[in-house]
Amino acid sequence: MYSFYFDYEGEIMQLPISPSSLTLKVNNKNKVVELLNLGDVNILKDPGLSEFNFKTLLPGQELPFAAYPNGFKMPEYYLERFEKYKVEKKPVRFIVSRVATWGEPLFDTNMLVALEDYTVEEKAGEVGDVYVDVKLKQYKEYKTQVVTIQDVQNKKATATVKEQRPAKTPAKSYTVKSGDTLWAIAKRELNDGSKFNEIAKLNNISNPNVIKPGQVLRLP
Repeated sequence: MYSFYFDYEGEIMQLPISPSSLTLKVNNKNKVVELLNLGDVNILKDPGLSEFNFKTLLPGQELPFAAYPNGFKMPEYYLERFEKYKVEKKPVRFIVSRVATWGEPLFDTNMLVALEDYTVEEKAGEVGDVYVDVKLKQYKEYKTQVVTIQDVQNKKATATVKEQRPAKTPAKSYTVKSGDTLWAIAKRELNDGSKFNEIAKLNNISNPNVIKPGQVLRLP
């Protein structure tokens, strides 16, 4: 079982229907150079930014097999958030939770990404339903420096270096694994087991003793 989530500054959105496939492309930055007497030589470099691509259905009516952790939402709800990711020009955390059919958690995808493109498609005969083709690219935080040069009437020039902070990292999240409890998660992730109630309140969990593998939790 696959579950797809987007965590944007603490607001977690789960796609109602998980895509049937997910494509991951790890870009190549290797460089081929030609050397005398050797011919072409491949210079190995660090990999480039990873890219994700998937297509999903946003149903226009509530379906029994779809996921609605906070109640049924029309397609507009999800499209508005995709637009927000683009307009506000900030990264979003992309999470894919994988759980085997027998209930054992598998590996997760948890990566900061930028929403590169998304295409919206509506089909005749499927009134209300919307298909969205989404393209994501890995986002790496960075710092830049602004250098200001001042020359005061032929006197010695001075340079001022000002460091600019990277974009704010979205709020931290955690994917529940088999055997987890809120107390154990709070102890491991927040160094204080007594904060399990804060996690429960933040995620609208009425019974702190009931969580399930694959569930994505926001952390304070």
